[in-house]
Amino acid sequence: MLGPARFGSPTTGSEVPSASGDAGLRFRPSPAVILLVPVFVSLIVQVPGTIGLSWWQHVPPAAAAASIALAAASALCLLAARWLPGPTVAVVAALTAVDLFVPPVGGPPPIALVFAIIGAVVRGARVWALVSVGVAWLIAVVGPELAPGVFGATDWHPARIAFATVGLALCFVIGEGMRARIRGAQQRRQQLAARRRAAEQEERTRIARELHDVLAHSLSQIAVQSGVGLHLFDREPERAREALANIRALSATGLDEVRGVLAFLRGDELASPDTAPLTPQPQLAQLPSLVAGRSGLGLTVALDDRLAGDAPPSSVQTTAYRIVQEALTNVVRHSAASHATVTVGRDATDLVVTISDDGAGIPSSASERGGLRGMRERAQLAGGVLTVDSGPRGTSVVARLPWAGAA
Repeated sequence: MLGPARFGSPTTGSEVPSASGDAGLRFRPSPAVILLVPVFVSLIVQVPGTIGLSWWQHVPPAAAAASIALAAASALCLLAARWLPGPTVAVVAALTAVDLFVPPVGGPPPIALVFAIIGAVVRGARVWALVSVGVAWLIAVVGPELAPGVFGATDWHPARIAFATVGLALCFVIGEGMRARIRGAQQRRQQLAARRRAAEQEERTRIARELHDVLAHSLSQIAVQSGVGLHLFDREPERAREALANIRALSATGLDEVRGVLAFLRGDELASPDTAPLTPQPQLAQLPSLVAGRSGLGLTVALDDRLAGDAPPSSVQTTAYRIVQEALTNVVRHSAASHATVTVGRDATDLVVTISDDGAGIPSSASERGGLRGMRERAQLAGGVLTVDSGPRGTSVVARLPWAGAA
């Protein structure tokens, strides 16, 4: 219970951080300065003051030397306050109590005890400080009354006792205030670190989502087209040639999009026009080409554009395009559909995008994979919602996105 308690690591010197946090700290003294300044201040106040009073009161040399030694020892004990705050305050309190009964009378203020109490409370040795100071106070006040032969006939003035008691209590208050500020600063740093980790995780998720959107549809189409090309290579060479041409176009487009996404994630488009991404962020105007690229080889994809030339902000268009892109990729990969329809329209303040097909539905094993989860996340980030209705008669994906973008 009364073991030495540490507040922070003695090797890092971070047990007394700034209350405003590291980010806003302009100057922070080194651990050596934090440790040595109380020692020097205590020595400068206590030792010369004791020497001067001893000379002024004509104290015998032996008593004066003892008082000076006690003052210096209490100050030097503060050197251990960083590692042993509890025992330090106990020793300093004992030395200060003894010094009260050694001439000269009314010596300099016990600055070392002030630093020891505050340091012990800040570093978590509150019980050490309370017990040590309480015992020293009782000895100093009650001891002369109970054992005058041991302590001498010392008659403390009530005002002096009251002033010393208030001063000791104030030291504890200051220590608790500093400890509370330190803990608040630590909590703010922890919260900042948690926000940084959350931002990093969000960035990793965004990167994964962008690369998935760019790569999944191209690679899926390439896999389908290559399978068809191999199957028809001998029987229908013209359709096999068409499949190979589609593979070539899809691979070229996919590479350009990957370069564009990587450049966008690196921020190259902000650095120099020469390093701008090869493909801009896709917009709704590119849906016809996307739909045309999905049609063929037994699948017909139609686009029903009901916007009549009206267009939401660019970020909303990109979100809608990526959702359509991923939904059509799922149609190609999972639904075995022969017909799909992409409908784009406006309902009051929402952009409504619907992708429906007449396939066999999305298998349960694929219902919560990255594609559908990514579409939901995109819709949520844009402030909208995405619903999926899949069954044996087909699948319908409906995304409702705020026309003006996320609030």
